Amino acid sequence: MAKALNLSQSPSKSTLSLSSYSQYSNLKSTTTLSFPFSHHHHRHHSLTIKSSAATITTTPTSTTFANQSRVDILSESLPYIQKFRGKTVVVKYGGAAMKQPELKASVVSDLVLLSCVGLRPVLVHGGGPEINHWLKLLNIEPLFHEGLRVTDAKTMEIVSMVLVGKVNKDLVSLINKAGATAVGLSGMDGRLLMAKPTPNSAQLGFVGEVERVDPSVLQPLVNNGHIPVIASVAADDLGQSYNINADTVAGEVAAALGAEKLIMLTDVAGILENKDDPGSLVKEIDIKGVKKLIDEKKVAGGMIPKVNCCVASLSQGVRTASIIDGRVPHSLLHEIMSEEGIGTMIAG
Repeated sequence: MAKALNLSQSPSKSTLSLSSYSQYSNLKSTTTLSFPFSHHHHRHHSLTIKSSAATITTTPTSTTFANQSRVDILSESLPYIQKFRGKTVVVKYGGAAMKQPELKASVVSDLVLLSCVGLRPVLVHGGGPEINHWLKLLNIEPLFHEGLRVTDAKTMEIVSMVLVGKVNKDLVSLINKAGATAVGLSGMDGRLLMAKPTPNSAQLGFVGEVERVDPSVLQPLVNNGHIPVIASVAADDLGQSYNINADTVAGEVAAALGAEKLIMLTDVAGILENKDDPGSLVKEIDIKGVKKLIDEKKVAGGMIPKVNCCVASLSQGVRTASIIDGRVPHSLLHEIMSEEGIGTMIAG
């Protein structure tokens, strides 16, 4: 708002005139102020206020809209906070969300927020790109067979060191720094997971499957508001270490904990009716519908094991499983705290 200040004075009268112009209107508002004051002992002056009528139109600022938007979002999230408060949510973390620092920060802040409002998040992670990086530093060529890492004894050592010693502790540190309390575990800690070799171990080496889960080491952590962070390696009854697919671990842990939700962070939008059309996202589907899509080869390639992990966890009592796009910032909050969600939700 622009203002002009005029002061006129005569021997018998002093007048102060204040003119205002609104930046939103070309209308002028004039206020004349007269007030009693004296220049010397015998002369008095008076102040009167006159205001010419003017309509000044203002428009809400972007700050007002932003603040209102924040309030609306918080208000709309209340039913979901009430619905999921006290419930366990298992998140499988991997892909782009693990590689890009800003996406990693987004996932960490989402987990901390969920924990703060009463949910019980559990994080399960792999770390393929980091393993590849360290293998190359040690001049070991990464090998894959049917999408799974060929893991000989030397590679298994690197996998354990990178997943348990580096990736896991980095995530724990980030979550703690963001204000929650994380506890890093592998499948070997407290015999959380017992492993067995895969049927094609002759080709894959020390790649394992989950034989059983003992959630007794997790339950006190979850009940006390801590966030367990689980690296997807485990050992068999003889103490031999195995590299296990993180999707499989997440599904089995979710089932053992009786989780409300299993969420898979991936590098795709979700399940697509037509894999070449990003607009054909299937928002919600049941187990029967998913199996039909697999039979029709609409779900193929790397999506099949993810979907099968979801189906396996649902058949063991998990309420819903979601496959969401980890490349979208705050996709976890979007999936849990909004009606429309962000990926594909599979219902049991």
